[in-house]
Amino acid sequence: MHVNFDGKYTYVRVKRKAIKNIYFKWDKDDLIVTCNNYLSQREIEKLIKKNQGSLIKLKERTPKSDLKSNEMYYLGEKHIIEFDGVSKTYIDGNKIISKDKDELQKFLNYQCVVIFNSRLERLKSQFDDLPEFRLRIRHMSTRWGVCNTKSMTVTLNSELIKKDVSLIDYVIIHELCHFKHMNHSSAFWSEVERYYPYHKMARKMLKESQND
Repeated sequence: MHVNFDGKYTYVRVKRKAIKNIYFKWDKDDLIVTCNNYLSQREIEKLIKKNQGSLIKLKERTPKSDLKSNEMYYLGEKHIIEFDGVSKTYIDGNKIISKDKDELQKFLNYQCVVIFNSRLERLKSQFDDLPEFRLRIRHMSTRWGVCNTKSMTVTLNSELIKKDVSLIDYVIIHELCHFKHMNHSSAFWSEVERYYPYHKMARKMLKESQND
């Protein structure tokens, strides 16, 4: 179907699944709506109109899925990867120049440590009652972050280095709030909203990028 969206008609592709919630995703200029089998077309149109502002922001910040083999996202921006035997990996504009894939990965691992720790220290100052804990970084297939109160660790997914800093901040805040609420109750989400008012949009963006 087509919807008058942001002053022009946009093609909307509806995918129906056995789910409770509704999810929005952009595929170039098409809006993909994933919802349950009972939501009517009229209700979908109303939801699109109601959330038009958020959907515009989502489209602006959604990475394109047409990456070539020599490209990657770094902190939310597309970069071209060049291998030319340099002794030290570095960034030049929209290019990452490295010796080979192994050196590129070492560079990314190092950037994870530097950037994640920097963001964590900045965000910790907003909290008054955090316990002592340590930060771990590793690749995870299904989670962006984990808070473990038994080992007193916060673990961040190394894949976050590809995301915009605002999304890295959201994951950090999400995990720090788990020190107060070890669940996803309404009290937990109220706590998250204190520090990150746009958490719903961040969650959608991260969820959709996991499904790409």
